[in-house]
Amino acid sequence: MNKLELSIKTSDPEILDELSRDEEYCVRLNVAHNSNTSPETLDYLSRDKDSDVRLNVAENPNTSPETLKQMSIVEKSDYVKNLIKTNPNCSLETWKYLSALELLKTLPQVTT
Repeated sequence: MNKLELSIKTSDPEILDELSRDEEYCVRLNVAHNSNTSPETLDYLSRDKDSDVRLNVAENPNTSPETLKQMSIVEKSDYVKNLIKTNPNCSLETWKYLSALELLKTLPQVTT
């Protein structure tokens, strides 16, 4: 079994943690999507350079409220931010923060 297949099929959190540091984007993407990935590994992947990996972290129900909060502050992608809001572990505080950011974008720009 190659690393990509392993990242999809394994249920071992330790193996998933090791694979989270793989150079191949698709391996990290599948680790972030895997329902057996630990909250600690998801926290690591939340800072991945690839937005698709971060998107899978935002959707993963094992992602901790703390990781989601940190992601909401530093994330550039509006799509990923919207997915953070739908995660069952998203705290009310984080949800309100992201909703306020969305609202601010709709307000007209004031010039002096």
